[in-house]
Amino acid sequence: MYAIIATGGKQYKVSEGDVIKVEKLDAKVGESFTFDQVLIVNNGEVKVGDPTVAGASVEASVVSEGRGKKVIVYRYKRKSGYHKKNGHRQSYTEVKIEKINA
Repeated sequence: MYAIIATGGKQYKVSEGDVIKVEKLDAKVGESFTFDQVLIVNNGEVKVGDPTVAGASVEASVVSEGRGKKVIVYRYKRKSGYHKKNGHRQSYTEVKIEKINA
């Protein structure tokens, strides 16, 4: 059984027991979180939402929070001496999928 959920502008294929990193959620470590935007559920037969599956949800527990690897943004214009270097680290929340309600 698997489901496809949407959160943080991205889509994730999840099964029970999976641990995934999603965009930062407003939940503390150890709390449970419910994903309501379920696009597809497959439990022997496929249910496709329009745009979401009615009555479906995915329950998860927050494992940890963190920040990803640094991405370097370097801007340069030749001949003018323009150089600019920036770094960015994206925050994430690591969740464990507990149950898929279809």
